[in-house]
This record gives sequence, structure tokens and C-alpha cells, in this order.
Amino acid sequence: MASKFLFSFFVAIFSWVFVGFSAAIDDTSLFKYVSEMGNCSDDMLNLDSLRKSLVREEDTIIFSLIERAKYPVNSPLYDERPGFSGSLFEFFVKESEAVQAKAGRYLSVKENAFFPDNLPPSLLPPCGSQQVLNPRGASININEKILNMYYKNLLPLITSDGDDGNYAITADRDLDFLQALSRRIHLGKFVAEIKFRESPQDYTRAILAQDKDSLMKLLTFESVEEMIKKRVEKKAMVFGQDVDLNENDNVGNYKVNPSVVSRLYGEWVIPLTKFVEVEYLLCRLD
Repeated sequence: MASKFLFSFFVAIFSWVFVGFSAAIDDTSLFKYVSEMGNCSDDMLNLDSLRKSLVREEDTIIFSLIERAKYPVNSPLYDERPGFSGSLFEFFVKESEAVQAKAGRYLSVKENAFFPDNLPPSLLPPCGSQQVLNPRGASININEKILNMYYKNLLPLITSDGDDGNYAITADRDLDFLQALSRRIHLGKFVAEIKFRESPQDYTRAILAQDKDSLMKLLTFESVEEMIKKRVEKKAMVFGQDVDLNENDNVGNYKVNPSVVSRLYGEWVIPLTKFVEVEYLLCRLD
């Protein structure tokens, strides 16, 4: 029974991956997309442009969270299985990232794989964009922390108990959300670079002393953080409200609790972004 289930799961995944990748390679717009994705030398060091990118990522994160909340927790997806290396979800992510690597996703410094070891090379040439980040800092990857947070803290808040057997599509929704979350958090590298360039003397003293607390204070603006939390909560109310023709029937009914989205940012997204910023700055002078 278990082997039959695994075979069906693998067939479904490989069918999705092969068809999606074939379509992507046939679509010349992919090459344009990858080129634009890697071209971050100017806009990503413009604070206004970066802020707009961060705000747009909020939309992606909230919508992908709503999509994941359609399905129950589906715990077997994340459980290690006897005779199988890791979980079905890990398998799905590794295979998906391998295909995306071939299509050039990880040519962009804005993208960080969850399983970066042994990724295949891209079929596309490097985009040749200017290196704007410190090379050592650019390699910072905290996706393991993000995964642990997702498993232990966030999934129980957004999903109902139960197992509907839709493991492939659940894994797909998980990965969509996690990639958006990872992208948003790792944009902290660019935030740190901009702030360093704006006030090099202030940051240099703390960097030379390897003073994490001082760096964190320089990076923290509580009023801005509160504004972000309120904004994403309001967005979740708008994006996730159940709508029908009876105006008052679904007032206050949401696909994802807006307070959970605010909590996601307050307890995890903002702190993890600042963690990335501090780690980047600590090696900025290397």
C-alpha cells in the first residue's frame, strides 16, 4: 500500500515538473524574466524601489498563505517515512528546485534555495548583472530557520486539523508561500547594503567591534514596524474576506485570520529580516 502511494505521488510530481518545465523552456518570455530577475544593480540599491518591492511581496505572501489555508495540515506530508530519505515534502521541494535551477531561478541573488546543495547548473547563461552586494554577505541563507518556523509555528495557526490526502497540491502551495517568504526576508541583504552606504561611519564602528546589539539598534525603527504590521493585517482583511451577495452575512469571516498575518510579520518576518541584515553587515567590510 505504501509503495503504491509513493509511486502515485512520484508520478504526479514528475508529470507536473516535466510539463511545467517543458512549457517554460518553450516560452521565450522565460528568458526575459530570468534576465530581469537577475538585473538588480540599480533598482535594488534605491531605497524607494526596494520599499515598493517589499510592499509587493506582502501581497504575494498573503495570497499564497490564503491558498495554503484551503487545505488541512496534512501531517503525513511532513513525516519521515521508513525506507524513504526525508519527507515527501522535502522530496517535492528538492525536485522542484532542481528544475527551477535549470531554468535559471537561482541566477538571481534575490533567490535562495531551501536545499542548495547539489543543485544542477542553469541551462541559461548568467545574466551579467553588476555585483552590488558583498560576496560573502550575498551567500547568506537562513532558509533552514524559515522552514523550522513554518513547521512549528505557522502551519498550526493557518490550517485545520485533518488529512485530505492532497499531498502534491499541498506541497505546491507550501513551496509557493515559502519561496515568497524567503525572498522577502533575504531582501534584508539589500536593506543592509543601502543603510550602510547611507551612514558608513555609524555602521563601520559597530561592524569593526562585531557588536550585534548596536547594529540591531541602528536597524530598528519601531514605528515603521508597527505600520507594516497594521498594513498587512488590513490587506489580509481585504484579500481574505469571504464575499457573497448578502452584504452582512460574512462580515468578519476571513480565509486567514488577519491577526495571524500581523503576528507572522511581527514575530517572524521582521525579526528574521533584521537577523539577515545584521549577519550581512557583520561581514560587510570583509
